[in-house]
Amino acid sequence: MSAPESDSTVSAAPVESARRTLLVTLVLCLVCSVVVAGAAVLLRPIQETNQKADLIRNVIAVSGLLKEGLTEEQALKRIDAHMIELATGDEVKGIDPDTFNIVKAGKDPEISTELTRREDVAGIRREPRYLPVYRIVDANGEFKKLILPVYGYGLWSTMYGFLALEEDLRTVQGLRFYQHAETPGLGGEIDNPKWRAQWTGKVLFDENWKVQIEVTKVAVDSSSPEGHHQVDALAGATITSRGVENTLKFWLSDKGYGPYLSRLRQERS
Repeated sequence: MSAPESDSTVSAAPVESARRTLLVTLVLCLVCSVVVAGAAVLLRPIQETNQKADLIRNVIAVSGLLKEGLTEEQALKRIDAHMIELATGDEVKGIDPDTFNIVKAGKDPEISTELTRREDVAGIRREPRYLPVYRIVDANGEFKKLILPVYGYGLWSTMYGFLALEEDLRTVQGLRFYQHAETPGLGGEIDNPKWRAQWTGKVLFDENWKVQIEVTKVAVDSSSPEGHHQVDALAGATITSRGVENTLKFWLSDKGYGPYLSRLRQERS
């Protein structure tokens, strides 16, 4: 008759089983981590390409070129993109506007400047020293419209968009936000085509080129002298509406595109 199994042998089995389970778990986690990291690296170029394509589609959409009956391919040929230095309005060579990342640039201390609380009307904290601008030209290459990237803080998020100006550099062709995290049904209505449509034809500056645009909670009276400077605020989204107004006031000021707009007016006068 064989001797009974010792207590040490019995207790060793669960311990060994636990070790094997832990080892399998660790190996599985390691494999999953490698797969996820590898996928992220492999997919990054595709994601960047898709982001660039989406950005261009938004530029085309806000330009109004599609309403003229052009295809996206035809509209793309009418867009002349270049980089400018915000402080001077000068064109900057050596930086590709197609690959320039506004989000990253605004966080990079080497190519951005910290704003004081008084300067930071839009709530962006830092301002890139360079930004892309998009001139819209006709079939003969003559200037017709200007599209400016704009961004500022709403209630919950930074709202990134494009402001399109008519040839007079004073009248709004369109305003379109393509990235934000505002409350759906409230601040998120900045995406609503009906609200966006209110901006078309609004006048951003007075005769002395002082910014006059206002997002107002009181219904706009189109017959009043101030009406062509005003847009109805979003219902139930006061802070987001104010954020849009502050965003435009910042980027149209001398801290934003003011020097470039001044230079462009002089070139065209």
